[in-house]
Amino acid sequence: MADSCSAGMMELFKNPIFIVASIAFWVNQYLEKSMGIFIPIYHAYGDDLMAMPVVFGICLQVMRWYHPLGSQLIFTPKQVVIALVYFSVVFEILLPLRSNTYTADPIDVLCYAFGTWVFLKFMNKPALQSKRSRAL
Repeated sequence: MADSCSAGMMELFKNPIFIVASIAFWVNQYLEKSMGIFIPIYHAYGDDLMAMPVVFGICLQVMRWYHPLGSQLIFTPKQVVIALVYFSVVFEILLPLRSNTYTADPIDVLCYAFGTWVFLKFMNKPALQSKRSRAL
């Protein structure tokens, strides 16, 4: 079990999409919150584009630690679409109604949807088995 957990974890952190999305998000947060630097188009939509590959990637990794399929677990399209709808409703409808910190923007939903498509197409794959690991 430990081999499959660490192999699966390494696969997530080695995924170029996860790496780029995570770095882009954290660099933008640092620039905006620590330096007061706002890149207009990225400020409006960049984090929304990066959110779903990062969120789904982390969720998939956590599920792989506990699920019997381990590193072979993937999310079904239905699970991912339900999460996309939930994310969109919370961040683009409910939170903007309750707080001035959040702004409803339908283009954000398109960004979430594109990020979800990227996750499904390129990241939601079983981890490759190493030559030393046992097949499930």
